[in-house]
Amino acid sequence: MELHVVSHPLVDHKLTVLRDKNTPSATFRELVTEIVMLEAYEATRDILVEDKPIETPVAPMVGKQLAAPRPIIVPILRAGLGMLDGMAKMIPTAEVGFLGMKRDEETLNIITYANRLPDNLSGRHVFLVDPMLATGGTMIDAIHYLAERGAREITCIDILAAPEGLKRLEQEVDPSINFKVVVAAVDDHLNEKAYIVPGLGDAGDRLYGVVD
Repeated sequence: MELHVVSHPLVDHKLTVLRDKNTPSATFRELVTEIVMLEAYEATRDILVEDKPIETPVAPMVGKQLAAPRPIIVPILRAGLGMLDGMAKMIPTAEVGFLGMKRDEETLNIITYANRLPDNLSGRHVFLVDPMLATGGTMIDAIHYLAERGAREITCIDILAAPEGLKRLEQEVDPSINFKVVVAAVDDHLNEKAYIVPGLGDAGDRLYGVVD
């Protein structure tokens, strides 16, 4: 597993405001978008491109464009939706799919409840987005789900990760799968409720409010 922690003063500053329990939802959503855009620079560093002949107002030249097939952005519902806007701004030609997964708070098992993805992802670079990589269970299931459909490469983009979740990914993801993880920070540990510490609380609730 390749892990990249984005080290940048702007990320550190925005992440501090994001963590603050007094930051309102509207500001929280804006910060998530901004942090994801900064992460996207690193996450797309090895994205495939191809030559594109064009004419500028001055002369013809050969530029670059994203290679086919188009990359696909896959938010894990519901919190992953908060990261979609930032990713779509950075890769506006990408397609978007959705994967609904949630953790049973009692058993911590992962339940898949929604899927809006192409059956065939052959040759596709998939950007899998979810704010929190906590136990790693959701991400592991999602990675295997995408790989079974032929994804060429999977880049997981998270705002925060816990060491326990990263360790599980390294141990439990099929080593034949080409994937990497990009995060803004790796935090200290998980508490008894599997929340990241110090973390930022429940990302979905802070983005969209508490759902009963």
